[in-house]
Amino acid sequence: MGHALLKMDNPVVFTKADSALLKGGKPFFIPSFTQQCEYETELVVRICRLGRSIAPRWAHRYYDQVTVGIDFTARDLQQELRSKGLPWEICKGFDGSAAIGEMIRLDELPDVQNLHFRLEKNGETVQQGHTADMLFGVDEIVSYISRFFTLKMGDLIFTGTPAGVGPVSEGDQLVGYLEERKILEFNVR
Repeated sequence: MGHALLKMDNPVVFTKADSALLKGGKPFFIPSFTQQCEYETELVVRICRLGRSIAPRWAHRYYDQVTVGIDFTARDLQQELRSKGLPWEICKGFDGSAAIGEMIRLDELPDVQNLHFRLEKNGETVQQGHTADMLFGVDEIVSYISRFFTLKMGDLIFTGTPAGVGPVSEGDQLVGYLEERKILEFNVR
C-alpha cells in the first residue's frame, strides 16, 4: 500500500459495522458512491472468548478459527477524506465491505504464522501472502486491539493485506484460498 518497507510502530485500526459482513457466497454489490472500489485480501481471525488488555504471550488463547476475507475499500473516497484530514471509516465500513469465507479451526492448520493465502480474480491469482511476512503477527494484533476495545466472542479481526490490491468490476468472480483449500467464492455485481 505504498508503505511496504516502512514498519509502523503500531497496527492501523478501524472498525466495521455488522452490516459490513458479507458471507455465504452472497454477491458483492459495488456501491454507487465510488468509482474505484478495490479488494484487499487478508487473513481473518475469529475471537473465541472475552478479553481486554491481553498480553501478547496469551493472545493465542483468544482466537480459534481463521478464514480468508476481503476488506473492500472505496479508494477514491478514502483519498478524498485523507486529503482533508478526515476519518475514513465510511470508505471501508460500508454495507457488504467485509467478505469472509468458511471458517477453519486452527487445529486443522499449521501454525497461524505459517499460512499461505491467495485471491483469484476471474481465474488469475492477483494477491498472495504468507502470514510469516506480516508487519505485525496475529498475537501482536490481537493484543494491541484489546488495549482499546474489549474483544468479544465472534468478533472478527482482519490482519492486513499483502501486495496486489486492485479494483473490482461488475461481473468479476473472486475466489479465496487458505493453503490450497478454497474457502471463499462470490461474484461482483
